[in-house]
Amino acid sequence: MPYLFLALAIVSEVTATSFMKLSDGFTRPIPSIVTAIGYALAFYFLSLTLRTIPTGVAYALWSGAGIVLITGIAWIFQGQKLDAAALVGMGFILAGVIIMNGFSNTAPH
Repeated sequence: MPYLFLALAIVSEVTATSFMKLSDGFTRPIPSIVTAIGYALAFYFLSLTLRTIPTGVAYALWSGAGIVLITGIAWIFQGQKLDAAALVGMGFILAGVIIMNGFSNTAPH
C-alpha cells in the first residue's frame, strides 16, 4: 500500500506542476485550482507514504520520478526542447531511482 500512496503522490505533484504552467501566474482560475488541489493531494499521499517508507527513499523516488514525468509532459504538451545532455541526465535520475528502490537495504521490499 505505501507504494500506491507514493504513486498517487507523484501523479498529483506532476499534475499540479503541469497545471501551474497553464495557470499563467495564477491568473487563470481552473488551472490555479487544479494546481492547489494537486499539491494538497501530493503532500497528503506523501505523508501516508512516510508512515512506512523512510523519508530519504520516498523523497528520492518522488522527486526523481516527478522530474522525469514533468519533463516528458513539458516536452510532449508544452513544446519544451530536450537535448542529449537533458536526456542523459534523466537517464541517470531513472537509474538512481531504480538502484535505490531495487538494491538499497533502506527501501522496504
